[in-house]
Amino acid sequence: MGRLTTHVLDTALGKPAAGLVIELWQMAEQAIRIKAVSTNGDGRVDEPLLSGDAFRSGIYELRFHAGDYLRRQGVPLSSPPFLDVIPIRFGLSASESHYHVPLLLSAHGYSTYRGS
Repeated sequence: MGRLTTHVLDTALGKPAAGLVIELWQMAEQAIRIKAVSTNGDGRVDEPLLSGDAFRSGIYELRFHAGDYLRRQGVPLSSPPFLDVIPIRFGLSASESHYHVPLLLSAHGYSTYRGS
């Protein structure tokens, strides 16, 4: 069965982003929050965000709460911060595939890709 995973790397500090809150939303007629998790010491979540019967094709959004994480790291941020909550919207179509959506983060930029 398919699964959805993520991880976050703090590229400014050169380490995993531990304790960063991530929300998973399903984008339908109205956005539905499926869950909220925090990254572990390796910048990953402890289990797939979606798997088994919960894994369905559709449009989803991960919301990475970068501003809160960066403040806890002591990063000086403007008010409001340049990056606060980072939304990444993507589609899941193959029910047997592993979708991995990582975030590479710094206070003034980020990147993502479909990983393996």
